[in-house]
Amino acid sequence: MIEIFNQSEFDLRCCWGSQGVAQVAPSCDVVIIVDVLSFSTCVEIATSNGAIVYPYQWKDASAIDYAESLQAELATSRKSFGYSLSPSSLTKIPWGTKLVLPSPNGSALTLLTQKRLTLAGCLRNCESVARYAQKWGKKIAVIAAGERWQDGSLRFAWEDFVGAGAILSYLSGSLSPEAEAAVVVFNSCKNNIFKYLQKCSSGKELITVGFKVDVELAADINVSDCVPVFTHNAYIKQKL
Repeated sequence: MIEIFNQSEFDLRCCWGSQGVAQVAPSCDVVIIVDVLSFSTCVEIATSNGAIVYPYQWKDASAIDYAESLQAELATSRKSFGYSLSPSSLTKIPWGTKLVLPSPNGSALTLLTQKRLTLAGCLRNCESVARYAQKWGKKIAVIAAGERWQDGSLRFAWEDFVGAGAILSYLSGSLSPEAEAAVVVFNSCKNNIFKYLQKCSSGKELITVGFKVDVELAADINVSDCVPVFTHNAYIKQKL
């Protein structure tokens, strides 16, 4: 029964959340985590500046201990000063900075991919990530992170679906129906991506609390050739 959901008859696959990783990733060569607002965008911006980003699932005291064990900075809440899951807080992060980035979505999914080559993709680096992934394998899983409702259940996140579609649009190979749908959505709105991002639920949430600039940063398509590659428990910058 499980094999029904792994999309294994297709080269290019798209699925959601932790179950998506569990079902699709094991039969793939490369896994791409897409969390546009904001984990993947944060990772792209930070690693593009030469920072080293350590994903961490929990936003609790254990994150403090983990950061201390690495002699790393710890990203905190958006409302605090310093580094956070706000992409704008990372635009001037110094080269070589070690940053622990807690996230229940993008970070948590990264840590589930195990030994698969794992990349962080967003709109800012969609073409570069796709081209890098294609060099390393034919079977590629693009995982849309999604968000969380208050009860912890997975919430569909439009921005992650369109981000997945952006990456998939630059890949060659047979598309699963799920992957093809993501490409169609991206192509339908790519010329007005910021308009859609600021109107989707996650975008409205950020703008309401004063982070419109983060939505603007996330909406920049193909402004970066940085490919964040997960290796030795951290994302580091690679280029084509």
